[in-house]
Amino acid sequence: MLMSVELMLNSVNINFVAANKYLYPGKLDGVFFSIFIITIAAAEAAVAIAIIINLYRSHQSIDVDDANEMKY
Repeated sequence: MLMSVELMLNSVNINFVAANKYLYPGKLDGVFFSIFIITIAAAEAAVAIAIIINLYRSHQSIDVDDANEMKY
């Protein structure tokens, strides 16, 4: 699911840069939006890594089937 969100954000970046180049070649609005989206994507990746690390610390495995068994 996180990978699909990442792909959608990257496609939006391409659209912003392409629209900026053809509609407003003298302005950098599309580039600034793209940099903002890249920052959001980096934060999303950091949250995903934190979830994986927490899962590994609690279950000693990153297998999703092991996560269904709530052993403490």
